[in-house]
Amino acid sequence: MSRLPPQLQPLWPVVKRGHRWGARVLGAAGRRTVGPAHGLPRTGSERSRDTALLEPATTRIVPVGEAFTVRRTLPVGEPPAHWYFADRLEQRVPERFLLELTEGRLQGRHAAVVTAGGVLDLETSHYFDIAGWREHPVFWNPRPRPAERVDGTVAVLAARGTGHNYYHFLIDALPRLGMLDAAHPGLRPDRWVVDTATRYQRELIAMLGLEEDRLVAPGPGFSLQARRLLVPSLPNVSTLVSPETSAWLRDRLPPRAAASGLPERVYVTRGTTPNTRRMVHEQAVVALLRRRGFAVVDPGTLSVQEQIDHFAAARVVVAPHGAALTNLVFARDGVRVLELFAPTYLNGGYWSIVGNIPESRYRYVVADGPRATRPGRPQRGVMDDIDLAPARVEQALERLLAD
Repeated sequence: MSRLPPQLQPLWPVVKRGHRWGARVLGAAGRRTVGPAHGLPRTGSERSRDTALLEPATTRIVPVGEAFTVRRTLPVGEPPAHWYFADRLEQRVPERFLLELTEGRLQGRHAAVVTAGGVLDLETSHYFDIAGWREHPVFWNPRPRPAERVDGTVAVLAARGTGHNYYHFLIDALPRLGMLDAAHPGLRPDRWVVDTATRYQRELIAMLGLEEDRLVAPGPGFSLQARRLLVPSLPNVSTLVSPETSAWLRDRLPPRAAASGLPERVYVTRGTTPNTRRMVHEQAVVALLRRRGFAVVDPGTLSVQEQIDHFAAARVVVAPHGAALTNLVFARDGVRVLELFAPTYLNGGYWSIVGNIPESRYRYVVADGPRATRPGRPQRGVMDDIDLAPARVEQALERLLAD
């Protein structure tokens, strides 16, 4: 989530506060002096249904799926009954819908959605750890460039985090295709707004059959206005992955039938660069895992299809928390997963994915540390390294295999 260089990661809490404050200040000034005539949102709305009520002539909601509740069981791990998981046993999955706008605009590299009348729709423009639409990073550019106009239909897949993170691209961007298909079966827009900068993005786009000549990638200063703008709702605002999202990805991105001979026990490495959520004692951990028949997998060296195939073949996965575990979506029934965390940052995304797989088993181990995150407080150690004694990893693995 943080895009700071590794050596500056410890400054992330301060940078984030400054970023939110700056958006408020610049936005307030810009809305007074620049206004929507230059493309800056004049106001905002927290929910898309409220946005549609504000501008009924140019904005409408197409329902795709009703809201529902997912109830999960407390995972087993160390320390037992960790507060982070205990607070997330019940997840309310919001309704799924398509927001359709006439002369709607997209602003900035996160593709913020703005109506013809200048309303920022926060529900489809959600951003991390902000307290309302006034803190949205779109306001960091108070004088956006003139919008490129598309006299046709534009569909949006890009969102916050999808430009640089494998997890968010798979879980936040791609399932929006399913909502578009549900609302308008067989529709092929004139343009797709989707991130294309990385190899894995281009591979996934090709695998899903999107036409290369219709792709538009958002970036700094991005501004586009469409006669008809189609914006699916975000499937994963809470970072807990719903069963529907898992099922759609498994259906659309299957493993190769011919893939065979891949290891059934894998350790997923994050490399050795400090302040990247690496395992501090990885060499020792790998040594003990190899004695138990594990192979080391570095997803950054594999194609997307190869990653899917490796995780589909695996029966046991051990890994520090990281985006490569998104591939657990493709794991077989009965998979066993051991996820390793720093004390300053936990995330339930992969716990929720494993919970969507029949007969699966999930365990966690959280390292000790003086700055351990507390209930009700923001988690600021997003990229802190994981300093776990190899013996603790081995003990947790033994229990996982015995489950």
